[in-house]
Formats: sequence, C-alpha cells, structure tokens
Amino acid sequence: MIGLIAVTAAGRAAAARLAAAWPGQTRAYESPAARSLPQAWAECDGLVCFLACGAVIRLIAPLLDGKHTDPAVVCVDEAARFAVPLAGGHAGGANALAARAAAVLGAEPVITTASDAAGLPGLDDLGWPAEGAIAAVTRALLDGGTVVLDGDETWPLPPLPVIRAGQGAAADPAGYRILVTDRVVPADPRTVVLRPPSLVAGIGASRNVRCAEVLGLVDEALAAAGLSPASVTALATVDAKAAEPGLVAAARQRGWPLLAYPAARLAAVPVPNPGEAALAAVGTPSVAEAAALASADTLVVQKRKSAMATVAIARVRPRGRLAVIGLGPGARDLLPPRAVAELRRASVIVGLGRYVDQIRDLLRPGTEVAASGPGAEEERARTAVARARQGHAVALVGSGDAGVYAMASPALQQAGDDIDVTVVPGVTASLAAAALLGAPLGHDHAVISLSDLHTPWEVIERRVRAAAEADYVTVFYNPRSQGRHWQLGAALAVLAARRPPATPAAVVRNASRPGQRVVLTTLAEFDPRAADMLSVVIVGASTTRVIAGRMVTPRGYSWQPR
Repeated sequence: MIGLIAVTAAGRAAAARLAAAWPGQTRAYESPAARSLPQAWAECDGLVCFLACGAVIRLIAPLLDGKHTDPAVVCVDEAARFAVPLAGGHAGGANALAARAAAVLGAEPVITTASDAAGLPGLDDLGWPAEGAIAAVTRALLDGGTVVLDGDETWPLPPLPVIRAGQGAAADPAGYRILVTDRVVPADPRTVVLRPPSLVAGIGASRNVRCAEVLGLVDEALAAAGLSPASVTALATVDAKAAEPGLVAAARQRGWPLLAYPAARLAAVPVPNPGEAALAAVGTPSVAEAAALASADTLVVQKRKSAMATVAIARVRPRGRLAVIGLGPGARDLLPPRAVAELRRASVIVGLGRYVDQIRDLLRPGTEVAASGPGAEEERARTAVARARQGHAVALVGSGDAGVYAMASPALQQAGDDIDVTVVPGVTASLAAAALLGAPLGHDHAVISLSDLHTPWEVIERRVRAAAEADYVTVFYNPRSQGRHWQLGAALAVLAARRPPATPAAVVRNASRPGQRVVLTTLAEFDPRAADMLSVVIVGASTTRVIAGRMVTPRGYSWQPR
C-alpha cells in the first residue's frame, strides 16, 4: 500500500493521478502532514509526499528505525517535476517507487544512492537476501577494488565489475568477495553472502498439525544439512493438505508460497523413502520427498519426521536467462523501456557490432560484450544460447523487432526448455517507415523479404504474386544490395501487373537514423536504384491514396472488382 500525502491543491491533483494509475494500491492522507505522515508511516509500505524535502525529513526523523523495516519515502515537488527518494532507496524500494511515480507524473527521478549513480545494481536490491559486509563490498565495487564472485553454481545475476573465482581471484588476499550460496558459512568482514532461491521444503502433515511444529521441523532439517532458511523459496505438499491451517500459517509466517500437487502427480515421482501410511491417507506413497522433488531437481535432505509432520528438502538447479531484444530502428527515443531494463539486467550482451555500439552507454559496469561482424546470425544465436545454458543472464540484441527477420527465430530454434527465454518487442522497420509516410498500413498488408540468401527466388516471387492477387499493401525488406540488384524491379513488375500505375509507392532509407530519406512516388515512376539494404519499400494497395502529401490506406476497405 502506497500512502499519498498532499496538503495543497496541486499536490492533491498529482496524488489523484497516481491513485488513478495505481488502482487499489494507494491510500490518500489529506489532513495536516504533521498528523497524517506518522499515520501513513504505520499503515503503508511506501509514502509519496507532495511536500518540501526539508519538511518531510523533519517529520520522519523521529520515526526512522532501520532500512529493512522503514517504509520507502519519496518526495515530489509542488510542480511535479522531480521525484526524490528520501529513505529506503534500495532496501525499502524508494528508488523504484520514485521511478514509478515519475513515469506517471512526467517527472524526473533523482536517484542519489552511490551504486545507482555509478550504474551498479545494489547488492541488497537484487531480490535475494543479502548477508554480511554489504557496505564494505559495495564500497570496494565503487572504488574499483578487487572483488571476487564465487558460488556453488552460476546464477543469472545482473552484471558486476568482479573477477570470477578461478580467474586469478586468489592473487589479492586483501580483496573482497561476493559469495552466492545456500549453505551456512562463517561470517567474514570482507564477504557478502547472497542467498539464491534454491531450496524447496516438501511437507507432509497430519490433521491439525501446528505451525510451530512445521517450522521447527523445517529449521531442524536445514540446520542439520548446513543450509540457510533464507534460500527456501516455497513449501510444497499434496493438494489434500493445501488448506491445512498449520501449513498455511507456516507458509504465511515465512512469506513462502504453498505449492500443492495432486496425489497422482506425487505418486509418479521416484523417492528414496516411500511409505504405506501416506499412500493409505492421501493416495501417494510419498508427500514430503515427492512434493520437494516435484518443485525442484535434487533431493538434498531426505524425509525427516516429527510427531505430526514430515519434511524433505530439494534443491533447484539454476536456469540461465536469455532475453532477445529488438532495439528498434535506431533512434534512442524509440527504444522501449522494457528493452532498457533487460539490457541493464543482462551480464552478457551478444549482437552485431554496430547494434551493440548503439546501446553501450546503457550497459552496467562489468557487462561482458560479445560483438561480431555482419552475417553469422546463427553463430550469434548459438553463442547467446550457450552462455544462457551456462547459467548467465544474456541479452541477444538486433535492430527493429526481434521477431521480424531478426534474431528471435534462430535463437529460439536452438533454445530448449532448460533456459528461460523472454522476447522484447521493438519498433520494426516497416512501422518506422510507415510512420514517416503517414498511414500506409491502415488495412491488410504483407511483409516480404527480397533476400534470396536463405529463400529461393521462386518462393519469394510466388509470395509477391499472392500479395498482388490479394491486393495487400506490400512492404519489402532487404530490397536491393550490390549483389542483388534485379529482384526489387522484378517484384515491382509483379505488383504493377495487378495495380494501377498511379498506386502510391515509397522508399524510406535510414528511418529515424542520421541520413534519413523519404521518397514518395508512384508504382509506375518508382526507380529501384533509390533503394538499398538500409531501405524499406512500401507499395500501396488499390485503395491507397496520397492525401495532403501523406500516404494513406483507408480502414474501410472498398473492394473494386477488376
């Protein structure tokens, strides 16, 4: 819940905009701030205060307790130009709240935490529990000191300027360390321990089991195996126990989801310690071990019993992450915010050199870049998938939209279900060119690549002929190169046989990039030499018109029989 504290008309208007943008997530406080702010502090997870920073500082000073318990506090000025996190930047989520508020209000978030200013992710802001020398290791990262990243497995972490264990890491004994593990390890004043979401506790229980018994048994099993409760990501059980009050309370108390599986699903899971009692009671010979393995990969603690419960612990194998990102036509303001977020999340960037150069300034320190020259799309896709399979967070970048004549197809042909994949849409060349022309794609249209490097010309020509027969607006990608100079003319001839000579046609070169050129002409007068591999050609349908100098295809399709 986000508390909105406003005492002026302008502040209340801005608060109302946030309330409308975040339905069900806000609570308004309009009484004098000296009374409403302490009330909101006690009731809300975050506060957006439409007050002067100094006033808010004086009001919250007596309330501050600790960064892991205090709500996030953001201050927005009277004109709603700036959103300033005042407290709880990382741990409380104030930086993220300031960015959210700024996006709604059209303001600028003013982030002052050192790691954000340096482009580094906060060690306590990765979504994982962090223990140990957070301040000391963060300072070492900021100062360019030696920091080693070590761990039992490779997890898809954001980029960090670190040395990976085994790469000369032992050369500086005075260095600092980031350790990623679910094991209990001794405290070290130079080490931050990150707890990955790697453990699942399978639970079997008798009716009316108490919450304290469940949690006590889980903690006992973890302690015996030297595992940290901070890495437990869920409780799992059979669906017949999904509403058992003691299990529900245990999950709620620790903030774990309670996963429930049908008995038939658990009965099919091989386990080391099946039992007749469980089979008779709930229809599966194992609950704790089977439920843990149904949610994870490897059993690390076999079934342990208390008077009314059983527990087993399984470990999740890390999954690498591949984001396939379309960078758009080239203009920075056409780069989607989601693409920016994924670029900053990835520790490995793979792509054509000139596309990587477009976004190098967005990459965090420590990002590994694998740039290559023209061609070799399949090799780039193989590289990206292979690095993701090693457990890294990888971004595979290309121009336009990743799914349109771009990298998503070769990458997804090679990616299996052993990695997580997300595809980020971008502004493809046809849309960028169409926007410069007006509204040529206002009705049905076909997009065809004229490159015959991978598709025989006979197939391409058949598709062009089908578009002509159907009277589609037709967009040509890869229209002409030095080695392929005749295909565009041949394709235009196919269209010309089915469309009037005055049909609008256009070529757009370098849409939204330096050297942009737009030529609007007719099908009869179109000169194929005006196009190249940096161009998109759009030929209208029989209904397309030029209105006030703009190419327009009406949405109301008036079919004219020939």
